[in-house]
Amino acid sequence: MATGHTPCGIAIPQSFTTAPINLPLIRAFVAKAEALGYDSLWVQEQILSDSSILEPISLLDYVAALTTKPRLGTSVLLTAIRNPVHLAKSLATLDQLSQGRLIVGVGIGGPQSRESVFGVSSERRSRQFVEGLNVLKALWTQSRATVHGDFWNFDDIPMEPKPVQQPHPPIWFGARTEIGLKRAVRHSNGWMGAGSSSSADFVQHMAWLRRVLDEAKRDPATFAISKRVYLAVDDDRDRAERRLREWFAIRYKSADMGSRVSIWGSRQECLDKLGDLVHAGAQHLMLNPVFDEIEHAELLASEIVPKL
Repeated sequence: MATGHTPCGIAIPQSFTTAPINLPLIRAFVAKAEALGYDSLWVQEQILSDSSILEPISLLDYVAALTTKPRLGTSVLLTAIRNPVHLAKSLATLDQLSQGRLIVGVGIGGPQSRESVFGVSSERRSRQFVEGLNVLKALWTQSRATVHGDFWNFDDIPMEPKPVQQPHPPIWFGARTEIGLKRAVRHSNGWMGAGSSSSADFVQHMAWLRRVLDEAKRDPATFAISKRVYLAVDDDRDRAERRLREWFAIRYKSADMGSRVSIWGSRQECLDKLGDLVHAGAQHLMLNPVFDEIEHAELLASEIVPKL
């Protein structure tokens, strides 16, 4: 890729809607993405699903062994349904295995999280979410961690190894409400706009985020801003939209979401729409093709990303 463009990551094939898990595709894709110069490789979390989607940390452990350069990111882990002590260990291990390439994207989740299945109450979810992050940070940064909260209480607890990255891997929030963005500015190193939000939503969220950063007297230059973008590059616009809608109908149970949030069309149309996101404030884009993944990775790297 040419230099001087907006940094771009790309989503790893993770959801397999009509076929068995395709390991050869994953291996070929991450090798191609690294060779093409994508700055990061990304996974999602959906533990409960009637279509095949791989668990994100396990998948990144695998990809860490297949790559050496791109950062590895989660977009996003629903940490409120995970035990933060176990999670701290898993993520520190992943940062070690990848030699310090991890970005920890986290989200609070919503009604679809079905906390009761995981033995977790949905009451005081936001407090539990923030306290769980404090547990992660304590175990990563204190030689012997002490936490006193409403949900976790422990003293003088060791956990080794620490992550390679100090004081800890960057934490990016997924959030789409004003209060969620305030939480992101208070507790994290960056924000990633959701793939399930539209470009127009991103513009609105950026207006909120700029105000929140200003109110917190936080330097925007020290706060990462990214956006996941579902996209399909195809001169046949109708075919591109149809294929997106088919995938969204299986993955999210909503074909209409595909039309609402995705970018599709010719190279120039996709370039223009991605450029609008950069103009709105995105410092980084996470590109997420959902079919013909290797072909998309090559086309995007050669014809679109260098022009952003």
